[in-house]
Amino acid sequence: MKRTMLSEDETKQFAERLGILLTAGDVLTLEGDLGAGKTTFTKGLAKGLGVKRTVNSPTFTIIKEYMGRLPFYHMDVYRLENSDEDLGFEEFFHGKGVTVVEWSQFIEEYLPEERLDIRIEYVDETTRVISCTARSSHFEQVCKELSS
Repeated sequence: MKRTMLSEDETKQFAERLGILLTAGDVLTLEGDLGAGKTTFTKGLAKGLGVKRTVNSPTFTIIKEYMGRLPFYHMDVYRLENSDEDLGFEEFFHGKGVTVVEWSQFIEEYLPEERLDIRIEYVDETTRVISCTARSSHFEQVCKELSS
C-alpha cells in the first residue's frame, strides 16, 4: 500500500497521471468520507482518460458514463446500501471502459478481485492522504509507474 500526501491540485494531477495509465476493463474503488476529495480525484482521472465533459458526482443517478479515449463509468453506489440489486455491474466491470466505484463496500460481492482500491483521507483544508492498494500484478505495475 502506497500513501501520498497531496493538495487538491496535486490530487487532480495524481489522478490524471493514473488515468493515462489505465486500460479497458480496469476497475478502481474510491473510498473516503464526504468532502475528502473523491469527486476532485475523479475529475483528474477523467481528464487523464481524455474526457472533455464536466464530471460531477452521480449521487442521484448511481452511474454516469463519459467518453474519452475509453468509456469512463463513474458509479456512486451509496444509495445501494442494504440492497441486493445488481444493476448489471458485470457489463461495466468486464467491458471496454474504465470504472470507478465510490462507496464500493455496498456492492462488495459484485466487485472483481483484480482492481485498484484507493482511499482518500481528509487531513485539513489543503491536504489529503491517498492510499492505493493494488489487487493484481497489472495494478502493481500501474502503481510503480505512478510513483516513478
